[in-house]
Amino acid sequence: MAAPSFPQPSSTDTPVAPLSVPAISAPPRDPVWSGWDVLLLALLTIVTIVLAQLLTTTIAWIFAYRHQSYRDLLQRPSLDLLGEGLGYIAIAAFMVFLVEGKYHTPFWKAIRWNWPGSSALMWLGVGVLTVIIDLLGRYLPMPKTSPFEQFFAHPSDAYLMAAFAVTVGPFMEELFFRGFLYPVLARWTGVAPAIVLSALPFGLLHYLQYRSWSAVLLIMLLGVVLGIVRETTKSVAASFLVHVGYNGTLMALAAIATDGFRHMEKAVLVGI
Repeated sequence: MAAPSFPQPSSTDTPVAPLSVPAISAPPRDPVWSGWDVLLLALLTIVTIVLAQLLTTTIAWIFAYRHQSYRDLLQRPSLDLLGEGLGYIAIAAFMVFLVEGKYHTPFWKAIRWNWPGSSALMWLGVGVLTVIIDLLGRYLPMPKTSPFEQFFAHPSDAYLMAAFAVTVGPFMEELFFRGFLYPVLARWTGVAPAIVLSALPFGLLHYLQYRSWSAVLLIMLLGVVLGIVRETTKSVAASFLVHVGYNGTLMALAAIATDGFRHMEKAVLVGI
């Protein structure tokens, strides 16, 4: 019995195309910047603010305060805040240049600003409630005086500081600590360690203001809260609003307790 025969493919038949697997593109890197970029940003921030404050003081001394000593002007709160504000403007411009110029990514998208919309007031309210952290200061050795009090020596300086504390200050701190630093740490260590590790330098930043490790601990706890908000909402704007609510509440309570910042011995400000 002959074996069955099957038709053989001819050279004129259309070849069957091999199965192709669609290319899978790698997910976008989050964040687009590196740890070295964050370190550079931190160093530039320190140098820029110091230089801006020196420049502001020098200009003021040359054109308006020649009758005062230069050293005294360096301690003048209004000039200090003006220099810090100008330094922050330069740093903010560098942040945008770094993200959009070097990595070609829209800044607000890369930073995860993500304005919370209708829930913005809620996050401000969370910031108000976060002032509960300061109650722990009653059980910790807190200083009776601190270098930070120089910003409240006069009511005009105090109101200027209050405005700074609910605008430029928390905005720039949240951009750096929860915008730039936190996502790099989260990529290296995971979420929980990154929240704590980003809160550590946030607290240490304020040591020179209070010269108190107890104050640093309280501010670190605030940083943990802000980090949790940033992670759960995926929004730096949300942590910014919490920060504003916290600072704003402290400033309002201090203004009430001190009769419009005229009797600062009645208040202890921590966390601004």
